Amino acid sequence: MDWLYTLSGFVVGAIVGLTGVGGGSLMTPLLVLLFGIHPATAVGTDLLYAAITKAGGTTVHSRKGHVDWRITGLLASGSIPASLLTIWALSLLPKQSPAVTHIISVSLGVALLLTACAIIFRQHIQRYALTHAEDSAHTRFQAPITVAIGVLLGILVTVSSVGAGALGVAALFFLYPRLPAIRIIGSDLAHAVPLTLIAGLGHWALGSVDWSLLGSLLLGSLPGIWLGSHASARVPDRFLRPILASMLVLIGGKLITL
Repeated sequence: MDWLYTLSGFVVGAIVGLTGVGGGSLMTPLLVLLFGIHPATAVGTDLLYAAITKAGGTTVHSRKGHVDWRITGLLASGSIPASLLTIWALSLLPKQSPAVTHIISVSLGVALLLTACAIIFRQHIQRYALTHAEDSAHTRFQAPITVAIGVLLGILVTVSSVGAGALGVAALFFLYPRLPAIRIIGSDLAHAVPLTLIAGLGHWALGSVDWSLLGSLLLGSLPGIWLGSHASARVPDRFLRPILASMLVLIGGKLITL
Protein backbone atom coordinates (compact mmCIF):
# COMPACT_ATOMS: atom_id res chain seq x y z
CA MET A 1 0.00 0.00 0.00
CA ASP A 2 1.36 3.39 -1.00
CA TRP A 3 2.03 5.56 2.05
CA LEU A 4 1.08 8.69 0.07
CA TYR A 5 -2.45 7.34 -0.29
CA THR A 6 -2.58 6.70 3.44
CA LEU A 7 -1.30 10.22 4.15
CA SER A 8 -3.92 11.67 1.78
CA GLY A 9 -6.60 9.65 3.55
CA PHE A 10 -5.44 11.04 6.88
CA VAL A 11 -5.47 14.67 5.65
CA VAL A 12 -8.91 14.35 4.04
CA GLY A 13 -10.25 12.53 7.09
CA ALA A 14 -9.00 15.31 9.35
CA ILE A 15 -10.66 17.97 7.17
CA VAL A 16 -13.92 16.00 7.20
CA GLY A 17 -13.71 15.80 10.98
CA LEU A 18 -13.05 19.54 11.23
CA THR A 19 -15.69 20.76 8.77
CA GLY A 20 -18.23 17.96 8.38
CA VAL A 21 -17.99 18.23 4.58
CA GLY A 22 -18.15 14.89 2.75
CA GLY A 23 -14.83 13.27 1.89
CA GLY A 24 -15.83 12.81 -1.76
CA SER A 25 -15.57 16.56 -2.32
CA LEU A 26 -11.86 16.31 -1.57
CA MET A 27 -10.81 12.68 -2.01
CA THR A 28 -12.02 12.09 -5.56
CA PRO A 29 -10.46 15.23 -7.10
CA LEU A 30 -7.27 14.54 -5.12
CA LEU A 31 -7.02 11.05 -6.62
CA VAL A 32 -7.71 12.35 -10.13
CA LEU A 33 -5.60 15.50 -10.19
CA LEU A 34 -2.70 14.63 -7.88
CA PHE A 35 -2.28 10.89 -8.33
CA GLY A 36 -3.55 10.53 -11.90
CA ILE A 37 -6.11 7.86 -11.00
CA HIS A 38 -8.68 7.35 -13.76
CA PRO A 39 -11.86 9.28 -12.84
CA ALA A 40 -14.04 6.16 -12.97
CA THR A 41 -11.74 4.26 -10.59
CA ALA A 42 -11.44 7.28 -8.30
CA VAL A 43 -15.23 7.62 -8.09
CA GLY A 44 -15.90 3.90 -7.57
CA THR A 45 -13.24 3.55 -4.88
CA ASP A 46 -14.32 6.72 -3.10
CA LEU A 47 -17.96 5.60 -3.02
CA LEU A 48 -17.09 2.46 -1.05
CA TYR A 49 -14.70 4.50 1.09
CA ALA A 50 -17.60 6.85 1.91
CA ALA A 51 -20.00 4.00 2.67
CA ILE A 52 -17.58 2.46 5.18
CA THR A 53 -16.58 5.70 6.91
CA LYS A 54 -20.14 7.02 7.14
CA ALA A 55 -21.60 3.77 8.48
CA GLY A 56 -20.00 4.36 11.88
CA GLY A 57 -21.33 7.91 12.07
CA THR A 58 -24.81 6.73 11.15
CA THR A 59 -24.77 4.15 13.94
CA VAL A 60 -23.90 6.83 16.49
CA HIS A 61 -26.56 9.25 15.22
CA SER A 62 -29.17 6.50 15.13
CA ARG A 63 -28.53 5.44 18.72
CA LYS A 64 -28.89 9.05 19.86
CA GLY A 65 -32.19 9.48 17.99
CA HIS A 66 -30.75 11.96 15.50
CA VAL A 67 -32.13 10.23 12.38
CA ASP A 68 -35.55 11.01 10.92
CA TRP A 69 -36.13 7.71 9.12
CA ARG A 70 -39.13 9.07 7.20
CA ILE A 71 -36.95 11.70 5.51
CA THR A 72 -34.18 9.16 4.95
CA GLY A 73 -36.69 6.80 3.36
CA LEU A 74 -38.08 9.49 1.06
CA LEU A 75 -34.58 10.40 -0.14
CA ALA A 76 -33.65 6.74 -0.65
CA SER A 77 -36.86 6.00 -2.58
CA GLY A 78 -35.61 8.44 -5.20
CA SER A 79 -31.84 8.01 -4.99
CA ILE A 80 -31.51 4.22 -5.00
CA PRO A 81 -33.48 3.62 -8.26
CA ALA A 82 -31.72 6.64 -9.82
CA SER A 83 -28.34 5.22 -8.83
CA LEU A 84 -29.13 1.81 -10.31
CA LEU A 85 -30.31 3.38 -13.56
CA THR A 86 -27.18 5.53 -13.71
CA ILE A 87 -24.94 2.47 -13.22
CA TRP A 88 -26.85 0.74 -16.01
CA ALA A 89 -26.32 3.75 -18.29
CA LEU A 90 -22.59 3.81 -17.50
CA SER A 91 -22.37 0.08 -18.25
CA LEU A 92 -23.45 0.80 -21.84
CA LEU A 93 -20.34 2.93 -22.40
CA PRO A 94 -16.88 1.43 -23.09
CA LYS A 95 -14.93 1.03 -19.84
CA GLN A 96 -12.59 3.95 -19.07
CA SER A 97 -13.22 5.43 -22.51
CA PRO A 98 -12.66 9.15 -23.26
CA ALA A 99 -16.45 9.62 -23.15
CA VAL A 100 -16.65 8.14 -19.63
CA THR A 101 -13.67 10.23 -18.50
CA HIS A 102 -15.27 13.42 -19.83
CA ILE A 103 -18.69 12.72 -18.32
CA ILE A 104 -17.25 11.94 -14.88
CA SER A 105 -14.76 14.84 -14.90
CA VAL A 106 -17.39 17.42 -15.87
CA SER A 107 -19.96 15.98 -13.44
CA LEU A 108 -17.37 16.03 -10.67
CA GLY A 109 -16.46 19.65 -11.44
CA VAL A 110 -20.11 20.76 -11.43
CA ALA A 111 -20.77 18.83 -8.19
CA LEU A 112 -17.82 20.56 -6.51
CA LEU A 113 -19.05 24.01 -7.58
CA LEU A 114 -22.54 23.22 -6.26
CA THR A 115 -21.02 21.93 -3.02
CA ALA A 116 -19.04 25.17 -2.63
CA CYS A 117 -22.25 27.17 -3.07
CA ALA A 118 -24.01 24.98 -0.51
CA ILE A 119 -21.21 25.60 2.00
CA ILE A 120 -21.17 29.37 1.45
CA PHE A 121 -24.92 29.97 1.37
CA ARG A 122 -26.16 27.32 3.84
CA GLN A 123 -27.12 29.83 6.54
CA HIS A 124 -28.83 32.08 3.98
CA ILE A 125 -30.79 29.10 2.64
CA GLN A 126 -31.87 28.15 6.15
CA ARG A 127 -32.97 31.69 7.02
CA TYR A 128 -34.97 32.01 3.79
CA ALA A 129 -36.66 28.67 4.40
CA LEU A 130 -37.59 29.64 7.96
CA THR A 131 -39.41 32.75 6.71
CA HIS A 132 -41.50 30.59 4.36
CA ALA A 133 -41.89 27.55 6.60
CA GLU A 134 -45.60 28.20 7.12
CA ASP A 135 -46.43 28.56 3.42
CA SER A 136 -48.93 25.92 2.38
CA ALA A 137 -46.96 25.15 -0.78
CA HIS A 138 -43.81 24.59 1.25
CA THR A 139 -45.44 21.95 3.45
CA ARG A 140 -47.74 20.41 0.80
CA PHE A 141 -44.93 19.44 -1.56
CA GLN A 142 -42.27 18.49 0.99
CA ALA A 143 -42.52 14.74 0.39
CA PRO A 144 -42.46 14.71 -3.45
CA ILE A 145 -39.71 17.33 -3.54
CA THR A 146 -37.67 15.24 -1.07
CA VAL A 147 -38.01 12.23 -3.40
CA ALA A 148 -37.00 14.42 -6.37
CA ILE A 149 -33.95 15.65 -4.46
CA GLY A 150 -33.13 12.00 -3.83
CA VAL A 151 -33.26 11.30 -7.58
CA LEU A 152 -30.85 14.18 -8.31
CA LEU A 153 -28.49 13.10 -5.54
CA GLY A 154 -28.60 9.49 -6.76
CA ILE A 155 -27.47 10.49 -10.24
CA LEU A 156 -24.87 13.02 -9.09
CA VAL A 157 -23.35 10.82 -6.38
CA THR A 158 -23.16 7.77 -8.67
CA VAL A 159 -21.39 9.69 -11.42
CA SER A 160 -19.14 11.90 -9.30
CA SER A 161 -19.19 10.48 -5.71
CA VAL A 162 -19.96 14.06 -4.56
CA GLY A 163 -23.23 15.51 -3.26
CA ALA A 164 -24.43 13.21 -0.51
CA GLY A 165 -22.98 15.51 2.17
CA ALA A 166 -23.11 19.29 1.73
CA LEU A 167 -25.72 19.30 -1.06
CA GLY A 168 -28.01 16.87 0.74
CA VAL A 169 -27.80 18.85 3.98
CA ALA A 170 -28.46 22.17 2.19
CA ALA A 171 -31.55 20.71 0.49
CA LEU A 172 -32.90 19.35 3.78
CA PHE A 173 -32.29 22.66 5.55
CA PHE A 174 -34.45 24.31 2.87
CA LEU A 175 -37.20 21.68 2.95
CA TYR A 176 -37.30 21.14 6.73
CA PRO A 177 -36.17 24.44 8.30
CA ARG A 178 -37.76 23.70 11.68
CA LEU A 179 -36.02 20.36 12.06
CA PRO A 180 -33.01 20.56 14.43
CA ALA A 181 -29.70 20.73 12.58
CA ILE A 182 -28.41 17.56 14.25
CA ARG A 183 -31.41 15.57 12.92
CA ILE A 184 -30.90 16.95 9.42
CA ILE A 185 -27.24 15.94 9.50
CA GLY A 186 -28.07 12.52 10.95
CA SER A 187 -30.83 11.88 8.39
CA ASP A 188 -28.61 12.93 5.49
CA LEU A 189 -25.77 10.75 6.78
CA ALA A 190 -28.08 7.75 7.15
CA HIS A 191 -29.24 8.23 3.56
CA ALA A 192 -25.67 8.50 2.26
CA VAL A 193 -24.68 5.03 3.51
CA PRO A 194 -27.00 2.86 1.33
CA LEU A 195 -26.63 5.26 -1.61
CA THR A 196 -22.83 5.21 -1.65
CA LEU A 197 -22.76 1.47 -0.93
CA ILE A 198 -25.07 0.59 -3.83
CA ALA A 199 -23.35 3.03 -6.19
CA GLY A 200 -19.93 1.73 -5.09
CA LEU A 201 -20.94 -1.91 -5.63
CA GLY A 202 -22.28 -0.91 -9.04
CA HIS A 203 -18.90 0.60 -9.94
CA TRP A 204 -17.22 -2.56 -8.62
CA ALA A 205 -19.36 -4.60 -11.02
CA LEU A 206 -18.13 -2.29 -13.80
CA GLY A 207 -14.51 -2.90 -12.73
CA SER A 208 -14.01 0.62 -11.34
CA VAL A 209 -12.83 -0.13 -7.79
CA ASP A 210 -9.20 -0.41 -6.64
CA TRP A 211 -9.33 -2.42 -3.40
CA SER A 212 -5.67 -1.83 -2.51
CA LEU A 213 -6.20 1.91 -2.86
CA LEU A 214 -9.36 1.68 -0.74
CA GLY A 215 -7.46 -0.05 2.06
CA SER A 216 -4.69 2.56 1.98
CA LEU A 217 -7.20 5.43 2.18
CA LEU A 218 -9.09 3.88 5.09
CA LEU A 219 -5.85 3.24 6.99
CA GLY A 220 -5.23 6.99 7.07
CA SER A 221 -8.73 8.43 7.10
CA LEU A 222 -10.14 6.69 10.17
CA PRO A 223 -7.59 8.18 12.61
CA GLY A 224 -7.76 11.45 10.66
CA ILE A 225 -11.51 11.76 11.17
CA TRP A 226 -11.10 10.97 14.88
CA LEU A 227 -8.44 13.65 15.38
CA GLY A 228 -10.27 16.22 13.23
CA SER A 229 -13.51 15.70 15.14
CA HIS A 230 -11.77 16.34 18.46
CA ALA A 231 -9.97 19.43 17.12
CA SER A 232 -13.08 20.94 15.50
CA ALA A 233 -14.13 22.74 18.69
CA ARG A 234 -10.84 24.65 18.73
CA VAL A 235 -10.88 25.83 15.09
CA PRO A 236 -13.34 28.62 14.13
CA ASP A 237 -15.86 27.31 11.60
CA ARG A 238 -16.25 30.75 10.00
CA PHE A 239 -12.64 30.57 8.79
CA LEU A 240 -12.55 26.95 7.69
CA ARG A 241 -15.65 26.85 5.50
CA PRO A 242 -14.83 29.83 3.22
CA ILE A 243 -11.33 28.45 2.66
CA LEU A 244 -12.72 25.01 1.87
CA ALA A 245 -15.36 26.47 -0.47
CA SER A 246 -12.68 28.46 -2.33
CA MET A 247 -10.62 25.28 -2.77
CA LEU A 248 -13.63 23.44 -4.18
CA VAL A 249 -14.34 26.26 -6.67
CA LEU A 250 -10.76 26.13 -7.96
CA ILE A 251 -10.70 22.33 -8.17
CA GLY A 252 -14.16 22.20 -9.78
CA GLY A 253 -13.16 24.72 -12.42
CA LYS A 254 -10.02 22.72 -13.18
CA LEU A 255 -11.95 19.48 -13.64
CA ILE A 256 -14.55 21.05 -15.93
CA THR A 257 -11.81 22.38 -18.24
CA LEU A 258 -9.84 19.12 -18.39
